[in-house]
Amino acid sequence: MATVQEGSLVTVEFTLSLLDGTPIETNKGKEPMVFEQGKHEILPGLERQLVGMAVGETRRITVTPEEGFGVVDPNAFFEVPLEGFPPEALVVGMPLKAEDKDGNVIFMRVNEVKESTVVLDLNHPLAGETLLFDVRIISIT
Repeated sequence: MATVQEGSLVTVEFTLSLLDGTPIETNKGKEPMVFEQGKHEILPGLERQLVGMAVGETRRITVTPEEGFGVVDPNAFFEVPLEGFPPEALVVGMPLKAEDKDGNVIFMRVNEVKESTVVLDLNHPLAGETLLFDVRIISIT
C-alpha cells in the first residue's frame, strides 16, 4: 500500500481550525488540495506529519506556530500617520493591502487606531497560533 513519502503527489481533504476549535478553512465538498511531498508547498509542520500516511487514512495534526505561520514578530508592527486612510479602513482587524516601491503587494491589518496614527500589523493573520488540521488522504501517486 502506498504511503506519503518524499516526492509523492498527494491529494488531501482537510479542515483547519484553531486550538480552541474556531474553524478557519475547509476544502470538504470542494476541490481537494494537491501538493508534492517534500517540495515545501504546504506548512512545514503539516508536511512533516503526513509522512507515512496511507490512502483513506485520517489524522488530526497539531502544528505549532514555529512550524506554521511563525511566531508574532514585534518588528512587523508599523505606526503611520492617520491622514490618507479612508474612515471605513479605520477598524481594528481590517485587512489592507498596499504596494511597495517595486510593485509587490503587502498584506497587513489595522492593529490599533490612535488619535493621529494607525498601527499596522504585517504578521500573517495566523502568526502565533497553534493550528489543528483534520486531514484525510484521498490519493497518492
